[in-house]
Order: sequence, then C-alpha cells, then structure tokens
Amino acid sequence: MMSAYVLLALAATGCDAFKGPQSLGQLQNLAHTRTPVARRHQVVVAAESVERAKMDDGIFQFNKVVIDTVYDVICLLYPVTGGPRDFARFYVLETVARVPYFAYLSVMHLRETFGEREPSDSERMRTHYAEADNELHHLLIMESLGGNSSAIDRGLAQTMAFFYYWYVTVVYAVSEPAAYHLSELIEDHAFNTYNGFLNDYEEKLKGMPVPDIARKYYERDDPFMFDQFCTVKEPGGEPFSRQRPKLESLYDVFVNVRNDEKEHWKTLCNLVQFDDMQGFGTGVQSTEPAPPELAEA
Repeated sequence: MMSAYVLLALAATGCDAFKGPQSLGQLQNLAHTRTPVARRHQVVVAAESVERAKMDDGIFQFNKVVIDTVYDVICLLYPVTGGPRDFARFYVLETVARVPYFAYLSVMHLRETFGEREPSDSERMRTHYAEADNELHHLLIMESLGGNSSAIDRGLAQTMAFFYYWYVTVVYAVSEPAAYHLSELIEDHAFNTYNGFLNDYEEKLKGMPVPDIARKYYERDDPFMFDQFCTVKEPGGEPFSRQRPKLESLYDVFVNVRNDEKEHWKTLCNLVQFDDMQGFGTGVQSTEPAPPELAEA
C-alpha cells in the first residue's frame, strides 16, 4: 500500500523514472540500491506530494448530523457541572465510543474468513484492538468513579452502543472511509469534552486521588498495547508510553484520557484521507467535504 502511494506521488511530481508499467519494479529496485538516507528522503518528498482525500459532501454532512445529534442529546441529558454526574456522562460517551472498533474488527474477521486478506490488514487489526482496549480502560476508569452506578445510565449507554454497533458494522462493510469518519467526529467531540472539563475544573480535579485502575493501566501494565494505537509518531521521538504525564491526581488521569482521544483522532483522520494509519506529511488535519463540483466530477 505504501509503495502504491509513493508511486502515485512521484508520478504526480513528474519523476520520469517512475512512469510506465514498470514503475513499481523500478521503485523497489531503487529502494534496495539507494542509501537509507536517500530512501527516507525519497519517501518524505513523495509523502508531501500526496493529496488528502476529501469526503463526499452528502456523506460528510449526514455523518455530522448523526454524530452531532447523538452528542447534543448526551449534552442535554448530562450537562457538565463539576459534580459526580459528570462521570455518568463520560461513562455513556466511553461506552458508545469504543463500539466502532468492535465493528471494524468484526467486518475484517469476516472478510478474512472468506479469503479476503491484505498485507496491511494484520497491523490494522492489531491497532483497532489496541484502540478498543484503550477505550475499555477509559470506561473502567469512569466506572471506578461511579459513572455506572445508575441502572438508567447503564441501560441508556448499552442500548445506544448495541444499535450503534450494528449501524457502524453495515457502514464499514459498504464504505470504510465513511465509517472511519464517524469515529473521527466522535473522537473530536471526546477530545474537546475532556479538554473543556480539564480547563473548567482543574483545581478540583487536582485535589482528587488517582483511581487504582488508572494507575495500573498507565503505569504498571506492559506499554505494548498503548504504543500500538499511537500510530502518528514524531521522527526520532520516544514511544508515547514514555511521554505520558505522571499520575499525581485525577487531573493527570483526565489529561491522559484526553490525549488518548487525540491519538485516536489522528489515526482516524489518516485512515479517511490516505487509507493509511500513519498518513503522510507533517501534520494531521480534520477531514474536509469535497466541493460539489468535485463530487459531481
């Protein structure tokens, strides 16, 4: 998949050496013969030339209406006040937010069963599982804070998750970018929700203890699963598990949760725009709708 993207990028920039039916073979030969520095330079130049895919405007707007409506309903039922009910809101959000990763894996496993396998699928499946595991621990943190203490909250969250699972499964089976875009919107809402919560109630959160499950996940567990879902890595940077804020209070826990949501968002943006988890170029941007004239063309 990467070779195809590099090939397209080089062709777009007018590199004659990579035109024609033998382009992929020539690219592979050069990858073996050039020095590592030259190969990295070649890939970077090509990567910067790859154009971000835009979402069909109709699908983009429909996805936005669906996610914004669900989010607005949750905001109406669970306004953030700085009290214990905030954790119920986050419990509902995390219950729903982790469902798409199950849906992706369900469809990918089914395709594997019928012999449809791509070389990149194994890595993508591991990443989606790691994302689901991360969201599970967010959920366990909210439960430890009492977010699931009400049967009504549990019933609402589980009902929403059940129907959303099947919806995303159908969408993913038909259009992977459309399904990834749904989650991109959810993760963006999640990041902004937690960021606002941290800004508004910083002092209060700094006076609250760290839940045991948060300390276990962020400090004691093997970091392999954590680093697996952090796909957009900085050049020469340390693994993300070594960059996490130390847990001194509940504030630090929510900083970690917020940052996790940002990592999910980055991966999803790149999957929508490049069909690649790491993407290309130096920055990650939200997916944009295609202009009507482009969509019609």
